[in-house]
Amino acid sequence: MSSGARYWFRAKQYGWGWGFPMTWEGWLAFSIFLGLVVAGSFIVPPRHSLAGYVAYVALVAVLFAAVCWWKGEPARWRWGGD
Repeated sequence: MSSGARYWFRAKQYGWGWGFPMTWEGWLAFSIFLGLVVAGSFIVPPRHSLAGYVAYVALVAVLFAAVCWWKGEPARWRWGGD
């Protein structure tokens, strides 16, 4: 990252991906993600359209993963020693 910029999400110690946020911006993004998932149960009620709800949550999850990719530590497989 450029100087002055910081990561919002730390890489997981084991496996691939990111753990919990480490900055307030990351926590805000995570809170918005959770809020959108909860809102989805009202926008596309699962009891009326389970496939629609699953598609909605998948879209929100992909968008959140894109934020993690953009603002998180570089993703790679980790075995806990680094």
